[in-house]
Amino acid sequence: QVHLAESGGGSVQSGGSLTLSCVASGMIVSNSNYCMAWFRQVPGKEREGVAGFEKGRPIYADFVQGRFTISQDTAKNTVNLQMNNLQPEDTAAYYCAAEELRKRGSVTYCPADSYNWHHWGQGTQVTVSS
Repeated sequence: QVHLAESGGGSVQSGGSLTLSCVASGMIVSNSNYCMAWFRQVPGKEREGVAGFEKGRPIYADFVQGRFTISQDTAKNTVNLQMNNLQPEDTAAYYCAAEELRKRGSVTYCPADSYNWHHWGQGTQVTVSS
């Protein structure tokens, strides 16, 4: 059974940095048959993708604009999100997620929508003040 646990959230001022960590059990984060990603959600809005790995390649939401870096630590079996130059609009609960790589015909892909991901951590809050 896959279990994900996030840590590293907190409160920072605008321009500050945080590193989120997601420890996985029941799966190997570097397993190319799994998609790994970070999502975020604010009250009243849908959960949105922030960054992830698809077939070993990092991908980022447009709003990241080079400020965040996703990485894997295979020794600790973690997926980390380094966030720099944080802004108040980055305030949200951040969630780690995992999902089996999907296949349609000969094409493999990671689900784009959060509701198609089935393994989630409990979330960690990031608050950025101006």
